[in-house]
Amino acid sequence: MLTKRLIACFDVRGRYVTKAKQFQDNIDIEYAENMARTVYAQGIDEVIFYDILASAEKRRTDIDMVRRVAKELFIPFTVGGGVKTLSDMYEVLKAGAEKISVDSAAVRNPAIIQEGALAFGSQCVVLSMQVKRVEKTAAIRSGYEIAIDGARVFTGMDAVEWAKRGAGLGAGEICVNSIDNDGTHGGYDIEITEKVAAAVNVPVIASGGAGKPEHLTEVFTKTGASAAIISSMLYSPRLPKNYTVAEIKAELERAGVAVRPHVK
Repeated sequence: MLTKRLIACFDVRGRYVTKAKQFQDNIDIEYAENMARTVYAQGIDEVIFYDILASAEKRRTDIDMVRRVAKELFIPFTVGGGVKTLSDMYEVLKAGAEKISVDSAAVRNPAIIQEGALAFGSQCVVLSMQVKRVEKTAAIRSGYEIAIDGARVFTGMDAVEWAKRGAGLGAGEICVNSIDNDGTHGGYDIEITEKVAAAVNVPVIASGGAGKPEHLTEVFTKTGASAAIISSMLYSPRLPKNYTVAEIKAELERAGVAVRPHVK
């Protein structure tokens, strides 16, 4: 049986992991490398770091941050934010990441997905999508629209169709982040996660809304997601309780979800 993956995802600005609710009201939490060290020691399966100011500041990903974090991790490590060209991808991988996440840049230039897959392999390219529930139209038949630039710009693109196109261009994974659920701690958007998982033949990562272990059980048992992102439930002062990776995996195992064993 294939095991489900738990992925710790952190937004970074400067040297700090920062947390927002629905892409607003950020608060700084901890140095990025310290957070990486903590979740690795707890037994997380993978880690994603997003340099959230890179695109807005029109610069590349903070390569120094990537190097610092990579030194703390011996598991798959994905980096996103400010990755617009093949050269950007190369620099991130050379700094210690195993995968590159593309989002807004891929919408503006879909060829970057294919170029990255051809140069480094599909397994290195993750297409991250920011999706929002909207009224169904002829153009947005799924009822979910793609947004870019930190959910500030809406594209008129249908989320499911974009996922299919991205997979066809060579993306090795699709990350589906719900704008509506992001930072709410009320659970993942099951509907769009399942729609995308059913439409593509590559692994799908559920993202946005996890607040307790039961939310992961729900997304893994009700959708075809291969992995799920957890973030603030690990550390946020906004939550009444934080969880360790071991606690989350234990709950999933009790629910009959196969996960990678926690190695102390």
